[in-house]
Amino acid sequence: MKYPQLELFYYNECFFCQKVLNELNTLGVKIDYKNIYENQNNLQRLFSETGRKTTPCLFINGSPMFESQDIIDWLRDNKDSLEKN
Repeated sequence: MKYPQLELFYYNECFFCQKVLNELNTLGVKIDYKNIYENQNNLQRLFSETGRKTTPCLFINGSPMFESQDIIDWLRDNKDSLEKN
């Protein structure tokens, strides 16, 4: 089975990021975490690929999705087809 490649751009102090992080933990989804404050390359990449510095941002096979509730809804809708930890 081919799983979608998931990358989450976030930072710890962001309330909306924490909502997404909690959902990822609950679902046990394997994901590549990209903290934008711990690594400036992550922030630069987020901005260069989206024109925004807004978090959380979930890249699904290279396509960005913003808005925490949209991300959570997508994760829940697709949980059975996502790679688990």
